[in-house]
Amino acid sequence: MGVRGEVYSTRLVTKDRTYFFNVKENVYGDLFLNIVESKGTEGGEGKFIRQSILVYQEDLGEFVKEFQKTLDFLKQKTKR
Repeated sequence: MGVRGEVYSTRLVTKDRTYFFNVKENVYGDLFLNIVESKGTEGGEGKFIRQSILVYQEDLGEFVKEFQKTLDFLKQKTKR
């Protein structure tokens, strides 16, 4: 187990923000997905706004299914 319980981590850097996809393990050995968005503040100076969502392993299947429905909806709306 890595720093702060990290088991796996990857990131996506865009023009305005960075997304982190972290698989972590809590003290009980449960795995969960931690999705973090990090965005610089107005004026910069090394300050960031961070927002995150946690999805536990037992909920990932349903989470992915609903997320896929949302992506399909967005794709359908942008084709018009």
